[in-house]
Amino acid sequence: MREFAGYEHGINLGGWLSQCVHTNEHYDSFITEEDFKKIKEWGLDHVRIPVDYNLVEDAEGSYIERGFERLQEAIDWSGKYGLNMILDLHKTCGFSFDAGENETGFFENEDYQERFYRLWEEFARRYGKYYSRVTFELLNEVTEKRFSDTWNAVSTNCIKRIRAIAPDMRILLGGYYNNSIEALKDLADPYDDKVIYTFHCYEPLIFTHQGAVWVEGMRDSFRMPFEVTYGKYTEYSLTEIEMYKDLETNSFTGFDPEKMIGIEYFEKFVDEAVRVAEERNVPLYCGEFGVIELADPEDTLKWYKMVTACFDRHRIGRAAWSYKKMDFGMADENMDSVRDEILKVL
Repeated sequence: MREFAGYEHGINLGGWLSQCVHTNEHYDSFITEEDFKKIKEWGLDHVRIPVDYNLVEDAEGSYIERGFERLQEAIDWSGKYGLNMILDLHKTCGFSFDAGENETGFFENEDYQERFYRLWEEFARRYGKYYSRVTFELLNEVTEKRFSDTWNAVSTNCIKRIRAIAPDMRILLGGYYNNSIEALKDLADPYDDKVIYTFHCYEPLIFTHQGAVWVEGMRDSFRMPFEVTYGKYTEYSLTEIEMYKDLETNSFTGFDPEKMIGIEYFEKFVDEAVRVAEERNVPLYCGEFGVIELADPEDTLKWYKMVTACFDRHRIGRAAWSYKKMDFGMADENMDSVRDEILKVL
């Protein structure tokens, strides 16, 4: 399988230009040049930067020049410290993975889609010259499977329009169910050899999101270690995650319920995606993976070691979620005891 060279070991700058209060005060203080320096000192090779359209567009779609200047600063800081960068459109007018953002209609509304195309053309005009160290990610976490055909048409059209301006820019493309790995088989065939398929990995969800109040059915008091049997993983998932309760099968089906979780779980998780990537000769990239801060740090370290060993085996580049705060912060104090060990495998 082809590699996504230069994007093997990275981290997200979540909460800076996306999923935030969109004020200059926040932008100026949440992430600074010093953070780019620290990430380089950590030994990482790239940053993934989620961006909401609110940074660069007002409600009517007029451009906000200061927002584009902030992205240029991020590109400049990345370059100064030898980091590659992914510009990830985390929210576009009419769509967000987060229903609480109240962005709807994108997949039905051609005006929203045209606004999306024009924004990417603007990104291409401004940043296309940095193709050797910047990559575009068209849209974060398409949600429902019913959007699949429309998303294939929209993403293909968007790539065509970017290509007219930035023919050499690499472009990340993910699918439904929030960049689920199972959606990759239903993505349009790669438009060209500069398209990379991306997915997110928060498996097993019951471990990585233990106590997460936004997971339907999850008690905020629920805690569990990483090293338990597949039977316990099934039991906890059925008890704590609403969407699993009526499923006849789950991600632990087929494993010996008496056996402790092992790397074979992650091998099964990536198996079909690797097959699809090899058939289509496209690199694979995991744009988000991580463990909630509520988990025991030593267990978090065990999870990182196992999942990254699987990624390494299949040459899958990745970016951890997330650099600071956002419930998953790698730089946060609770990670002090294990951060150096995690960074060795990240």
